[in-house]
Amino acid sequence: MKTVQKVMVYAVAGVMIHTGVFALTGREVVDRSEEIASPDTATSEVVMEIQKKGKVTEKTFTLTAMDDESGEDRALIAFHKPSRIKLLTHTHKAKDDDQWLQMSSGRVKRISQSSKKKAFVNSHFTYEDISSRDVDDYAYTLLGKETVAGEPCYKVESVRTRGKKVYDKTVLYISEKDWFLRKMDYYSKGKLLKFLENKDIRTVDGILTPYEVVMSRAPEGGQTRLLLQEIRYNLPMKPTDFRKESLR
Repeated sequence: MKTVQKVMVYAVAGVMIHTGVFALTGREVVDRSEEIASPDTATSEVVMEIQKKGKVTEKTFTLTAMDDESGEDRALIAFHKPSRIKLLTHTHKAKDDDQWLQMSSGRVKRISQSSKKKAFVNSHFTYEDISSRDVDDYAYTLLGKETVAGEPCYKVESVRTRGKKVYDKTVLYISEKDWFLRKMDYYSKGKLLKFLENKDIRTVDGILTPYEVVMSRAPEGGQTRLLLQEIRYNLPMKPTDFRKESLR
């Protein structure tokens, strides 16, 4: 799976060797991150806590995802509380993802490209954030190294060069130790807009899995926490389990 969706799908469901003496480029660091072990399928139970203006709203959902034989991913987020809505995502290589939202009324609408920057279920995640990220759509620059939560990381700037650009740039903090994404900064109009952090990272069936993912608005703009309750990898699934028609 692709870098950002790997975080969303496999981290909430959803991105170990010595570095050597040769300097790496930004693209090489990202490629190393893409190569770490990942499952073919994932099913998870998640609690979403949205903190805004001193108020906390809790939602729960099940997320199922698979990487099919074509290399394109499928993901379904099904909310149970407080309302029952679903988001289905089909990712594609070299073109934008398809996303459909089934609202509590039962009506299904397609998420347009112009809506990608809108908030997903009133959280700090946008539809763009929970779409896939094709590494070939971006140019990468290694900015140096920085420590994140006590973990030495490569700091890599990425700028979208193909397709619609929602953010000016993002900055990735990828662990030197295990190549897993620890943090991601999002910039808009030249300023830091928000940042994502992967926390409580555990190894489940050989897969690095953060049990807490936090998206925070900068500065002091609240945050959304995704708390992993249960995760199962590599259960049998098929692409027909993720048909648009199944939303109706």
